[in-house]
Amino acid sequence: MTEAHFRKLEQMYLKAAPINRVHFPSTQLSIQKASATVSLEVHPDYFHALGAMHGSVYFKLLDDAAFFAVNSLVEDVFVLTTNFNTHLVRPVSKGLIKAVGTVKFSSKNLWIAEAHLSDEKGREIGFGTGHFARSKVALTPSIGYC
Repeated sequence: MTEAHFRKLEQMYLKAAPINRVHFPSTQLSIQKASATVSLEVHPDYFHALGAMHGSVYFKLLDDAAFFAVNSLVEDVFVLTTNFNTHLVRPVSKGLIKAVGTVKFSSKNLWIAEAHLSDEKGREIGFGTGHFARSKVALTPSIGYC
């Protein structure tokens, strides 16, 4: 795995994915071999009616961190999330949150990764595990991998 591969994945996530540009513009991503960190500044636009961040944002950050930890190991195609279980531990309504994903199992066509989401005080606010598989979509500039 090369640093160039990691940087291309980061650019694809930050610049080519409309959901991140439009709805989560403060998202940051850092990739290393078998590991990825996604961080986001909590914003009231992400809240449910009780004034805390909606669980869908927890899921997104956890899945993204685990996904990119896996795709750091796969240099030819985009991987796909085939299953992801999310556990919400505590609410959060302010500050910078960070999801750290790591690969726990790797085979030719299947990976298992986990991710932990924490608040800026280092308290765990959620965690998840997922299964990932190779897709048939090549990593090319046409999908923002450049």
